[in-house]
Formats: sequence, C-alpha cells, structure tokens
Amino acid sequence: MPVGRGSDERTKPLHDPDPYSTPPYGEPGPYAPAPPVQHPGATPAQGTAVPAATSGHGTGTPPGVTAGHGVPGQAVTPPQNGPVGAAAPMHAAAPGAGPAHGAHLPAPAAPVPPGPHLPAPAGPVPPGPYTAQTHHSSPAPGPQVSPPQAPAQIPQSPQPVQGPQAPQPPTPWQHYDPWAAAPLQQNGAAVDSKGNRRKRVRRLLVLGAALVALVSGGLGGAVGAYLERNGGIEDVELPQAGTEAKGRAPDSVAGIAASALPSVVTLHVSGSEAQGTGTGFVLDERGHILTNHHVVEPAGASGDISVTFSGGESAKAKLVGGDTGYDLAVVKVSGVNGLKPLPLGNSDNVQVGDPVVAIGAPFDLENTVTSGIISAKERPITAGGESGDGSDVSYVDALQTDAPINPGNSGGPLVDSKARVIGINSAIRSADSGSDLEGGQAGSIGLGFAIPINQGKRVAEELINTGKATHPVIGVTLDMDFTGDGARVGTKGGESGPPVTKGGPGDRAGIEAGDVITEVDGQRVRSGEELIVKTRAHRPGDRLELTLERDGKERKITLVLGSADGD
Repeated sequence: MPVGRGSDERTKPLHDPDPYSTPPYGEPGPYAPAPPVQHPGATPAQGTAVPAATSGHGTGTPPGVTAGHGVPGQAVTPPQNGPVGAAAPMHAAAPGAGPAHGAHLPAPAAPVPPGPHLPAPAGPVPPGPYTAQTHHSSPAPGPQVSPPQAPAQIPQSPQPVQGPQAPQPPTPWQHYDPWAAAPLQQNGAAVDSKGNRRKRVRRLLVLGAALVALVSGGLGGAVGAYLERNGGIEDVELPQAGTEAKGRAPDSVAGIAASALPSVVTLHVSGSEAQGTGTGFVLDERGHILTNHHVVEPAGASGDISVTFSGGESAKAKLVGGDTGYDLAVVKVSGVNGLKPLPLGNSDNVQVGDPVVAIGAPFDLENTVTSGIISAKERPITAGGESGDGSDVSYVDALQTDAPINPGNSGGPLVDSKARVIGINSAIRSADSGSDLEGGQAGSIGLGFAIPINQGKRVAEELINTGKATHPVIGVTLDMDFTGDGARVGTKGGESGPPVTKGGPGDRAGIEAGDVITEVDGQRVRSGEELIVKTRAHRPGDRLELTLERDGKERKITLVLGSADGD
C-alpha cells in the first residue's frame, strides 16, 4: 500500500514531461553533469553475504549488495531532509571479499525519457521519502568483477506504490566503465589517413609554390619595369666620356678658332652723339689694328675708343686713319706687350666653296665663332650713303659668304682653313633693310660680305704710312641716272667736273662723252656703281682693258689707272 494514501494509485510525475530529459536532480537545461562511477573491486568466488535490510516495511537488500558505508547488514538510508531529487549514495562490494571501503559518491542523474514515469517497486518502502535502488546479478564462482551500478531511479512522488516492481530502463551510465578499454569515438568529420594527409600536404605545397611563383613573377615584372624606367634603384650616374687631349686638327673649325682668337679684339666706341661696338684684328706687334671705318666713325675727333683682347685685357686706342670709300680704318694701342698678329692670306686664291670661319662680337657677344663657305667672289656692293651726298658711300668688290655675320661682326676677320685672313667682314644682306655695312638689325639670313684682304692690305699700309688712302681713277664723270645696261659717261659737265677730265687716264685712252662702258677686263658691267667697284678693286697704276659702245659700235681700249686722294 502506498504510504499515506488510501487509494490504489500509481506514482505520477510532479511536472510535465521534460522534452530535454533533464534529470530531476539537475538544473533545468538540456544537459546535466555525468556522475562519477567508482571502479568495483574483485568479488570472491563464494560471494559476499548480504543480510536483510531492516526497515519499517520489511523490504530487503538484493543479494550481493551491501548497503551502507561498508558495514554488513546496514540498510541504505537516504538523507531524510535532503533536496528533492538527490540520489542516494551507493557502495558496491565484491562477494566474499569483505566490506568494501570506498569513497561515497553521489549517484548520477539519469535523463528521464518523455512519457509517464515508471511505478515504484512493490514491497515494503524503507523509512523516509526515498528508497535506494540497486541492480545486482547472481555471483558466479570464482573472482568476478561487478559491473558499474546504475543510478537509483528516484520517484517523483514520495508516496510508495504497492504492486509488482517494474523493470528499470537502461540508462546511459549503467554499463559505463572509465577504466575499461573502449574504442575511440569520433565527433565531427572523419579523420584523414596518413596517406590522405600527405596528399593534402603535397597539394598545399604545390599550390603554395604556384602562388609564390605568380607573386614573384608579378613583383619581378613590376621591379623590372621600374628599373627600366628609372635606370635602377641607386643614384643615377650618367655615362660620360673621359678626358681627351685639348688639341684639335689645325684645319678644323676648333683648330682655326684656337689659332685666330688671340689676335681678335672687340672695340667699344663712344662719341658725343653716338656709340657702337665692332671687331678688329691685330696687324703687327706695334699695336696696329684693322677694322671698318663705320665702326670707329661715332668717336669722331674727340671720342673714346676702347679695345678688349680675347683674354679679357683692355686698352685705350687712338685712330690712325680711315677711308669711307673703302670702309676701312686703322687704330693703335700703346703699352701692350705680347701682341700676336694675325697672318694675312691672298684673296685672289680664294675659290667658291672654300671653307671659312668668321670671328667677331655680334650684338656685343665677344669671341663668337661661326663657319661657312665662300658663296661668291667679286660681288659688287655699295653701302652707307646715310649722309645723302654720297661722301659716305662704300664700293666693295666683295667676297660673299654664308657664315653667319651680324651687327657687331663688322671689322672682324674672315679666315681660311689655315687661319689666314682673306677678308674683312663689312656688310650683310637683311630681309628688311637692304644691304649696307652697318648691317640690318634683323640679323643674318646667310648673305654676308667681306672686303678682300688684298684691298684691305693696301689701304691699311697707306693709312699707317700716310694717314690717307689713295683711290684708282679713270678720269671720267658717270651718269648715275642712266638706266640702260652698262656705265655711261656723262654728256655734259656738272658739279663734279667735265665728262672727261682733260689729260686724265680716260682722255689719254680715247674715251669720249656719251660712251657706254660694258666690260672691265672681260667682266660684264651693268651700272655706274659696278664700274666704280671694279675700278677700286685695283691699285693706282694698274692697267685695265675696257669694252665700250659708241654710236652702236663696240670697241676696246686700254688705260692705266690714275690716283686720287681719299678726300
């Protein structure tokens, strides 16, 4: 009969079934700590006597189990005032081995499966609300090892229930032996074999090597491109040729310039009304320097002339003499030692196409060297004429060159391949200012003109020796307004005198007024200016052969040039 009840009812759970099978002694939740189990000792072959348990209800302890704390015959009594749901301590002993002296461990909580609870066992109920449940087996002869004891099933209701005892369901801890050899249990993915691990390692190594090669190739390409663009990762050091000998071939432009420059000077001229810059070159060791007349003209009678040598030394100079018709002048410096005269060549030997070098100070840029060739010979040009009366007009049978010549080059030397002077740079042809010895300020267009050195030598000698230059003359007055082909002798006298000077070279050769001179020494003459140029290209006393027309007939005559002062 159930304790304290008058009806024949089965034990009911105190709460609804737990979907997580939480043991009654655990905290709410899906899991509870596993109870520790004591390994049983060896059981004697004859077993261990189990006295009947003394209880108020006459319920005995199953055979083979000694209840209590190792004292034979003592019943297991759960705590009377313990917490509801706590398991009674258990102690197992092997039969025939005497009382076991083991530690008392709390019984583990077994999860309660969903559904109605099993009824309490039939028979007398020990005192108190709890009854210890044990599981036993018949002892076998000889040493035996008792299996682990299952935790006691604690009913949810303290009232005992009469009737036959229901069998206990197996619990997860009923046959658990922590000391027994058990197969390894695996959780999660399957464990790879040694061969599979080696294959995976090889694959990882191959993949890593491919990745390293890819990254290395990318980095190598980037570094190579950087090095190609920047020439390296170190400081830039550009290649450069080593030191060479300073000397150059004498006939090269550098060799010519090195030989001629020490003899070239720059002239700075200032006067009361004007100033200018030009070039000159040394004629002798006594300090005579040849230049253009229009270079020193601004100084006048009381102006200042300063000469600067290629080495930077400066000295004062004075005018020795000049001639506007030839556009030549000589100045002299005093107290200067170590002067190096520039050797003179022969302009009659010059051929078209010969290389030449021009040296000067264009736009006041001292020691400027340019090179070119002889473009033409005996090019008749006239320059000057700013005064309006023709007294400053220059007539030059010039050498033409394409060596760049600009304002400031005037008076400088034009030298050949042996650094010998063959001309004096005097005029340029400018695209906007015509041709004059002052030169057009627009600069060179490849048409430069130089006075032949043969004429310059003669005039320089006369200026040094006498202070004046003589002009060769025919002894006739020309009609400068004639527009036909050739130079026509005037038909009537004028301010310049009669058409043919009586007793002069022309008169003695048979020239008459109105004759048209067409050739000089076989060269065609197209105007009066060209006849003057051709005449002044000679010295006084030179013999000329002229071709002239009279009354539609052509005739040839020979005459000896006379002399006239430059005034």
